[in-house]
Amino acid sequence: MPAVSKGDGMRGLAVFISDIRNCKSKEAEIKRINKELANIRSKFKGDKALDGYSKKKYVCKLLFIFLLGHDIDFGHMEAVNLLSSNKYTEKQIGYLFISVLVNSNSELIRLINNAIKNDLSSRNPTFMCLALHCIANVGSREMAEAFASEIPRILVAGDTMDSVKQSAALCLLRLYKTSPDLVLMGEWTSRVVHLLNDQHMGVVTAAISLITCLSQKNPDEFKTCVSLAVSRLSRIVSSASTDLQDYTYYFVPAPWLSCKLLRLLQCYPPPEDGAVKGRLVECLETILNKAQEPPKSKKVQHSNAKNAILFEAISLIIHYDSEPNLLVRACNQLGQFLQHRETNLRYLALESMCTLASSEFSHEAVKTHIETVINALKTERDVSVRQRAADLLYAMCDRSNAKQIVAEMLSYLETADYSIREEMVLKVAILAEKYAVDYSWYVDTILNLIRIAGDYVSEEVWYRVIQIVINRDDVQGYAAKTVFEALQAPACHENMVKVGGYILGEFGNLIAGDPRSSPLVQFNLLHSKFHLCSVPTRALLLSAYIKFINLFPETKATIQEVLRCDSQIRNSDVELQQRAVEYLKLSSIASTDVLATVLEEMPPFPERESSILAKLKKKKGPGAVSVTELEDGKREGGELNGGSDRGPDAAAMAASNASTPSPSADLLGIRSTAPVNTAPPSTGSLLVDVFSEAGPAAPSAAVNDDGFLRDLEQPTETSDPLLVEGSGDSDSAPPSEDPAPPLSEADELLEKFVCKNNGVLFENQLLQIGIKSEYRQNLGRMYLFYGNKTSVQFASFSTTVSCPGELQSELNVQSKPVEPLVEGGAQIQQVLNIECLTDFSDAPLLNIKFRYGGALQNLTLKLPVTINKFFQPTEMASQDFFQRWKQLSQPQQEAQKIFKANHGMDTEVIKAKLLGLGMALLDNVDPNPENYVCAGVIQTKGQQVGCLLRLEPNAQAQMYRLTLRCSKDSVSRRLCELLAQQF
Repeated sequence: MPAVSKGDGMRGLAVFISDIRNCKSKEAEIKRINKELANIRSKFKGDKALDGYSKKKYVCKLLFIFLLGHDIDFGHMEAVNLLSSNKYTEKQIGYLFISVLVNSNSELIRLINNAIKNDLSSRNPTFMCLALHCIANVGSREMAEAFASEIPRILVAGDTMDSVKQSAALCLLRLYKTSPDLVLMGEWTSRVVHLLNDQHMGVVTAAISLITCLSQKNPDEFKTCVSLAVSRLSRIVSSASTDLQDYTYYFVPAPWLSCKLLRLLQCYPPPEDGAVKGRLVECLETILNKAQEPPKSKKVQHSNAKNAILFEAISLIIHYDSEPNLLVRACNQLGQFLQHRETNLRYLALESMCTLASSEFSHEAVKTHIETVINALKTERDVSVRQRAADLLYAMCDRSNAKQIVAEMLSYLETADYSIREEMVLKVAILAEKYAVDYSWYVDTILNLIRIAGDYVSEEVWYRVIQIVINRDDVQGYAAKTVFEALQAPACHENMVKVGGYILGEFGNLIAGDPRSSPLVQFNLLHSKFHLCSVPTRALLLSAYIKFINLFPETKATIQEVLRCDSQIRNSDVELQQRAVEYLKLSSIASTDVLATVLEEMPPFPERESSILAKLKKKKGPGAVSVTELEDGKREGGELNGGSDRGPDAAAMAASNASTPSPSADLLGIRSTAPVNTAPPSTGSLLVDVFSEAGPAAPSAAVNDDGFLRDLEQPTETSDPLLVEGSGDSDSAPPSEDPAPPLSEADELLEKFVCKNNGVLFENQLLQIGIKSEYRQNLGRMYLFYGNKTSVQFASFSTTVSCPGELQSELNVQSKPVEPLVEGGAQIQQVLNIECLTDFSDAPLLNIKFRYGGALQNLTLKLPVTINKFFQPTEMASQDFFQRWKQLSQPQQEAQKIFKANHGMDTEVIKAKLLGLGMALLDNVDPNPENYVCAGVIQTKGQQVGCLLRLEPNAQAQMYRLTLRCSKDSVSRRLCELLAQQF
C-alpha cells in the first residue's frame, strides 16, 4: 500500500479526538459530540462545495463517533462520493465508512456497487484491493449477486498482481460462506486448484483457504487438489529454513501454509495413486522426524510453529487410519508430550490420543501410557486437562485394564471438579457394564459409584443396574445382600435407597434366611430411610412394602399399620395417598393367590440400547460416537447385556391394574412398549449391544436363550412393520432409478471382513458406512451405521438389501427401515437380521440411494456376510483331530492351495486371523509346532458342516500351504478361496 504523506494528516480530527479524551464526564463528551455533529451537518448542507480533504476529515469524525457508540444517520452519501476520488487516502476512508456503517439493505448499495465495479476494472492494484476488501467486509447477498462471477476471473487472470490475487481469494471465500448458492466455480475450478502451484507463497496460502472450504462442500470437483497439495507440502517439508526466507517463521518454513495443506488433505481419503501416497507418507515421516530433533531456537514461537505442524500431521495420520507404523509413531510422539511442562501441549496430546485409541493399529500403543494418564488425572492443575485425561482412560479401556481404570476413575471421583462429575459417573457406569468379567464386580462398582457421587448419578445409571440384576438370576442374591449392607450406613444417598427398595422388594427373599437380614429387619431398615426421602422415592418404597407382604406374609400386620397411619392415607401428595390407600385395600381383600399373581416378580427387560450410553452420546452432541469407535474386535468383545430405556418404575413393581397410574408413575414413559414375555438375554455376556435399536424387539419374533431372533421367516402383511424386506420408506419417496452395479472394489472391501466383524466398510468424501455384527449358530445380526461427512442434508435416503440369484434360497436377510433424511454431520443406524439356510458363496448386495445437493447418489456394495461367519469353534484332542482328518479323505472333500505370503508372517497376526475366522485354534495337535490346525462346525438351518483346517507356513520361502477338509465339497472350496487372500 502507498505510504501516507505528511499532508494527509487531519489536524481537525486529531483535535476532536483530543477534546473527547479530555472530557471530564459523560455529559461533557455528549455535549462535545453533539456540537461536532451539528458542525458536520452544516458543512454537508452548506452552499459551498467541500473538497476531498474536508469530506474525508468529516467522514472520519463520523466514523470515530460511531465507534464511540453513538448512532450516525447522515454522511453516507459523502462517503460514497469519496469512492470516486483518485487519492488513495480519500478512497480508503470512503470504503472504511461503507464497510462499517452501510446496511446491506441501503438504497446506496447500487451506487456503491458501481463504484466497486469501476475500481475492479481500473487495473490499479491498490484500488482493486480496496474494493475487494469492501466486498468481503460487507459480504451481503447483494454483493455476492453483483460480483460472484467477476472475482474468480480476477483471481485466475494471468496479469493480476499477487497482492490482488490474495485479496480476491479471501473475498471469494467470504462470499462463498455467506451465499454458497451464488458462488459457482464451474469453468474456473481447475484454474483455481492450480493456484496451489503458484510461485508466490502468499497466493498459495490465500488460495488454499478457499479450496479447503470448496472441497468440503464439493469434494469430487476439487479432488485433483490432493496431488498438488502433496507436492507443495513435500517441497516445504524438505526445504531448509533458508530456502523460504520470506516465509520462514522462527526457523520453521511456512508453518501456516503447512498446517492448511495438512488440513486440506483431511477432507479426502488416502490418495489412490501409489506415488502420491508414498510421497505423502514420506512427508509425514519427515515431520515426525523433525519433531525429535533438538529445537533450533529456545523461543516459544519456534516450538509453537513446529508443534502446530506436528499436530496437524498427526490429525491426518489419524484421519487416514491406514498406516500402522505412522499411527504407532504418532502415539509415541504424543506420549512424550504427556509429561511436557507446557499445559496446552499436554491437553492436545491427550485429546489426540483419545482418537488414536479407537484405531486397531494404535490401541495397544496408547495403552502403554496408562500410568502417565492416571497420574495426569490425579495431579493436573487445569480441570480441562484432567477432563481430557478421563476421556483418554475411557477410550483406552478394554477387558485387560477395565478394573484398574474403573478403580482409578472411582478414586478420582471423590475429589473431581463438580463440572465433570456427571460425565465421569456415566463413563464409569458404561465401562463397568461393558467390560464386567463378573456381575458381582459390576454391582459393587455401581453401588460404590452411588456412594461416592450419589448427587451426580442420574436415573439412567440406577435404572441400568436394576435392569441387569433382574435379567441375571445368578447375581440377584449377591445384589440383595450387597445393597442391604450398603443401606446400613448412617448417611445413605437417596439413589442408594431407590436401588435398595427395588432390589429388596424383588429379591429380599433370597437373603431372608439369615437372621441378620430377616424380613422385618429388611423392612425396618428401609422404613428408617422413608421420612428422609423425596416423594418419588417414598412412592417406590411403598411399592416395595406391598411386595414384602407377598414375599413375607409375616410382615403383613406391620406394613398395614404403616400404610394405615394418617401420614400415608391422608398425605398431601396425591400419588402417595393413592398408593397407600390402594395397597392397603389390596393387602386386605385379595387372597394369597391373587396377591401372588398381581405382585409377581418383574419380567426381564427387553434388549435395547444402553440408556446410559445414549445419555453420554446426547451429552457429547451428535456424531460424538464415530464409526471408528466400533472397531472393538481388538478389545475382546464389545457386546452388551439386555436392558432397555424402561426405568424400573416404582408403580410397575406393583401390578398396573392395582391402581390408576398417575403421571409420575411411569418414569420413562414406556409403559406401553415393554413386552412382558421376553426371554432373558445371553448368559455368556454381560453386554448385548450398546448400539442396538432403541425400540422394542419385534413381538412376532421369538427370542432364544442367546437373545437372538429365532423366527426369521419372511414377514407377512400383518407382521411388525419394523421388519420388512429392504429398507425403503414409502413416505420418503426414494429415487426410482435402478440400483447401480456393485463398485469395482466391492470384493476387496468384502475380503477385509472375512476375519473380523467390525469396522468401516466404505468411505468416500460424502458417506461413511460402518459395520458391527455378531453371529451365533446359523443366525446373525448386523448393525450398519451411515455417517454423513458433509454439512449438507442427505434427502430421500434409502437402502435396499437383496440376495442375487441362488442366494435367495441360501440366505434370509431382513432389514429395518432407515430415516429418509440424514442431517449434515449426523449418523443413522440400520439393523439386519440374517439366517443361514444352507451353505453359500455369493454375498448379499446393499444399495444406497440419496440426494446430495439435488444430485442423485447411487452405489451398491457387497455386505460382508461370508460362510465362515456361521462357524461354531470345536475343541478336540490330537488323536480325535487326525482320526476325523482321515475320515474326510475323499478327494472332493479336500481343497488345497499353495500361495505366496501377501503379508508379513507374524505368528500373533496369523493366530488372530484364524481365530477371527471363527474356528477353534488347536494347540499341540500337529507334530510340526510351526503349523496351525483349526476345527469348527458351520451351522446352517438344514445341516451342520464339519470343517478341519491345516495351515503350513514356510518362512524361508515366504509361502503357505493351506488345506481344508469339510464334509461338504462346496464349503471346502469357498473357505479355501476366502482364506488364501488373508495371509
